[in-house]
Amino acid sequence: RPYACPLCPKAYKTAPELRSHGRSHTGEKPFPCPECGRRFMQPVCLRVHLASHAGELPFRCAHCPKAYGALSKLKIHQRGHTGERPYACSDCGKSFADPSVFSRSSSLTCHQRIHAAQKPYRCPACGKGFTQLSSYQSHERTHSGEKPFLCPRCGRMFSDPSSFRRHQRAHEGVKPYRCEKCGKDFRQPADLAMHRRVHTGDRPFKCLQCDKTFVASWDLKRHALVHSGQRPFRCEECGRAFAERASLTKHSRVHSGERPFHCNACGKSFVVSSSLRKHERTHR
Repeated sequence: RPYACPLCPKAYKTAPELRSHGRSHTGEKPFPCPECGRRFMQPVCLRVHLASHAGELPFRCAHCPKAYGALSKLKIHQRGHTGERPYACSDCGKSFADPSVFSRSSSLTCHQRIHAAQKPYRCPACGKGFTQLSSYQSHERTHSGEKPFLCPRCGRMFSDPSSFRRHQRAHEGVKPYRCEKCGKDFRQPADLAMHRRVHTGDRPFKCLQCDKTFVASWDLKRHALVHSGQRPFRCEECGRAFAERASLTKHSRVHSGERPFHCNACGKSFVVSSSLRKHERTHR
């Protein structure tokens, strides 16, 4: 394989293959959709997307209403229902539903960069590096304040597409991912995967300073701030600092008066989702 990538250990048989791979580092998306303007890294991704405009989504999930233009996309999606993760990391054994960097941010390819200490996407504003393009793009919006994803139902805006999709499912009440052990339903395959650890006892995220283990990666990140003492998220109104962005977001509503969580039964609004869930039980 004579065509080696200068940014990572990958190598390819042909120059076009190397150029195609290079877009995963640069973020270049040279293939625009003539219908909606959305851009893609690969022509095959554009072709699959065009099928959605034409209403051609022949590959339908048997577990939920999702449909896809390509069989490979359906297979990856179905692993969210089955829990199958056939691609294992040779360094740590962690497994993934998808091997490819192009289709899912939770892929094996992105994970392997953690072991290789590769962070090919670097923010020019603050120097922070990222293993995947989508994380870098979401981070950029923390500097610009851009929130391009608008919910048509409630007007709430989001800086990243995953939070936007999760929010939309909250409106729809759709929970297509069911635990085969206890029957509990979830909106996201990642939520189901994390819930399964309740049954297995798996706590794969370990603190290097005190050996404490956690079910979820964000629990470990939150715990790590106890050791570092960092509180990087500061309120512009009152100066109070927080260890997590989510805590700052909740606090900011004290100043703005925003109450984005609405009860469908009576219209009452709440500052945080946990208060809404508690209130909803009074209607049952």
